[in-house]
Amino acid sequence: MPQRIVDLSLLIEDNMPAHKLFQRPVMTVHLSHESAKAFNLGVPGDAMTFQTNFIATLDHVGTHVDAFRHVNPSGKSVDEMPLDLFMGKAVCFDMRHIPDLGDITVDHMNEAEKKAGVKVDGHIVLLCTGFHKRTYPTLDSVWKNPQVTVEATQWMYDRGSRMHGVEGPSTDRPSDNVFAQHRLCRKLGISHWEWLVNLEETFRSGRIPILRRAVEIQGRLRLAGPRIRDRQQMTASAPRPLPSSYQLFGEGDH
Repeated sequence: MPQRIVDLSLLIEDNMPAHKLFQRPVMTVHLSHESAKAFNLGVPGDAMTFQTNFIATLDHVGTHVDAFRHVNPSGKSVDEMPLDLFMGKAVCFDMRHIPDLGDITVDHMNEAEKKAGVKVDGHIVLLCTGFHKRTYPTLDSVWKNPQVTVEATQWMYDRGSRMHGVEGPSTDRPSDNVFAQHRLCRKLGISHWEWLVNLEETFRSGRIPILRRAVEIQGRLRLAGPRIRDRQQMTASAPRPLPSSYQLFGEGDH
């Protein structure tokens, strides 16, 4: 059957919203084609100029995975985590009835599993609440995301799910500092993606394979991470990608 690629990563922009504990990214042109003329590169009549860009961002801006070390000082960094965590069968649950700052409960998981027609059995579980489309890029996208309850997290773990993914900057509600979901993930040895987008595009897929990949950042900068958009076009390339962003391959015509 024909396949459709759905990019689940959020474009990173200069000064975009970020989690309440983290700085916003900074992006600007480092050297422009005009300023590069001062190097007198190339030959007369055929000058060689270039553009380079300065990007300063935390690894938890935009679409990212929580490495085990993020919540556990003795945990593995993202490059040490087994690759099979990031690829395999997946299902996306329709949770668009969950309100801002709402709880995703076991009852919601059971209902969504029945609606999807896919029994979770080692699946990656993606939770689409519609939160990103409702709130981004306002500050509500930082301060009003729903919470995955510890009971719902245990529900996924009991069914062999080692990875799950949500919209918004966190799996925990930003209105408190308890971080119950993160602490349970630490205890169980599982993790999640945060700030996924375009999850609505995967509903008709049913069972879908997911994998990690090096993404093309808008502006032609290649890294294995969230796509980045600067106000200026970028033309650099990164020789050593760092894994943190993902792509879904959905089956069928949708």
